[in-house]
Amino acid sequence: MKYVLFALLAYILYQFIFKLVIPVYQASQKIKKGFGEMQEKMQEHMKQQQGQANPTSQSQPQQEPKVKAGEYIEFEELK
Repeated sequence: MKYVLFALLAYILYQFIFKLVIPVYQASQKIKKGFGEMQEKMQEHMKQQQGQANPTSQSQPQQEPKVKAGEYIEFEELK
């Protein structure tokens, strides 16, 4: 009787490990890998956007507004 219970316990433990623990571990590793790849792609995308935005902002000087807000400008009609 003792050996039967031991064999049944070993079988249940085997089923638990190979049907639940290992697949959950593998799935969590795939998810971590997927998140890591997605994060790398996002960082690469951000670097590309910053690389495109920086040269255009540096090559074009910032223009000051010609007229300050609230300042009166005389207007003449053209014919």
